[in-house]
Amino acid sequence: MSMKKYLYLIIILLFAIKSDAQEFNCKVNVNADQIPGVEAKVFKTLEQSLSDFINTRKWGNDVFQNKEKIELVFTLILSKKIDGVEGGYLGRLSVQSKRPIFNSSYSSTIVNYTDKDLAIKYIEFQPIEFNDNRVVTNDALSSNLPAIISYYCYIALGLDYDSFSLKGGTEFYNKALNIANNAPENNAIVGWKATESQRNRFWLIDQLHNNRFDKMRTVFYQYHRLGLDLLTSDPELARVNINGLIPILKEVNQENPSSMLMQFYFSSKSEEFQNFISGATMADKQKMIPILSQLDVVNANKYIQLLK
Repeated sequence: MSMKKYLYLIIILLFAIKSDAQEFNCKVNVNADQIPGVEAKVFKTLEQSLSDFINTRKWGNDVFQNKEKIELVFTLILSKKIDGVEGGYLGRLSVQSKRPIFNSSYSSTIVNYTDKDLAIKYIEFQPIEFNDNRVVTNDALSSNLPAIISYYCYIALGLDYDSFSLKGGTEFYNKALNIANNAPENNAIVGWKATESQRNRFWLIDQLHNNRFDKMRTVFYQYHRLGLDLLTSDPELARVNINGLIPILKEVNQENPSSMLMQFYFSSKSEEFQNFISGATMADKQKMIPILSQLDVVNANKYIQLLK
């Protein structure tokens, strides 16, 4: 084989490895129907730029094969312009990620959350870049877009790793915490500070990172690895294991009432718990439904209906 062909094969191999290395299979949607006077192609360019940024960036040290990539969807809904700022927009961001269940075609939702504090600045063809060591560049509003996206990518990775190994996501929570601690500051930017709200980006990563919520991370791991992943091979054991987690969640809630993390957890798991409880005996329903109704207040009526 000639040296030229050999080098060509090496390049192809390296490209193949690189193309499989990234962690996400991410789709980005941008809805700017409420924004007047801006060409639609600007937001299509934003969609593509964000997709490229997320899907080509290496977020951690592990190599992911294509079949292992995390399914992630970001939906940006822009509702108004920021007065006096070219390319400045306010809106909300929805984040969804899923995790496959072992030996099954089913994928379990890991993240299902809407951040209502989106403030960004984007000019068409503006490069979207992020550096963990320099969260903020010279323009805070321009920096806020990649900061928020990177923050939620790290949250999604942390939760995915936590679902496969006990506290496996700590590395990524540390990175998300670094973003929150060094977040952009601007009059239009909110969501990063403890004083602004009891449910925002600050509190989510604070609670994921805080030892007070270690039991929640244990529940998250056991729910997936000792619960959902066993449903095909040993459904009875899976049900017993999931059953045993509900009193632990109750304990966490008593120690940390009305926490954001509990709300965040049930925003992705409420439907699964309802489906799980629907197949339980009446005796188990009578034990679990009062607890779940207190933990997942938004959906309390749906649980109560299962008693009828």
